[in-house]
Amino acid sequence: MAHKTAVVKQVQGTTLVAKADSAHWVVMDGSPTFGGSSAGSSPKELLLMALGGCTAMDVIPILQKKRVPIESFEIRLSGNAREEHPQIFTDIHVEYVLRGVGIDPADVERAIDLSTTKYCSVSAMLKGGVAITHSCRINEVEHSAPGALVME
Repeated sequence: MAHKTAVVKQVQGTTLVAKADSAHWVVMDGSPTFGGSSAGSSPKELLLMALGGCTAMDVIPILQKKRVPIESFEIRLSGNAREEHPQIFTDIHVEYVLRGVGIDPADVERAIDLSTTKYCSVSAMLKGGVAITHSCRINEVEHSAPGALVME
């Protein structure tokens, strides 16, 4: 079993810095209403970013192995949280947006399916308490742009 550690330190009010095993610092903060200064992302925002980052780190290499010609790749996330405390996410929608020439939707759907059902640990941790849905949008372009990213 892999052991992970993290430390969170107060800077001022609810402005915090955090560092985990990778030794990269992240700034977190709340709104001035709750003692913060809006100097960083909230922990809940970071949770959405973590989900997007985790699934992207699965989908991108799968598409690279399939040699899918991607010019751009983006994940857009949106979530609804309860009004009462704890204000947990009740549902999160993950939209995969790809742009390129000749992208086979079946390749993309397979990569997303592998991420959401097998590889994405953040998704797996959230699944028990949060309804996670996804969609995919492929923006087909007529010609490959100079410098286009070809997933190989």
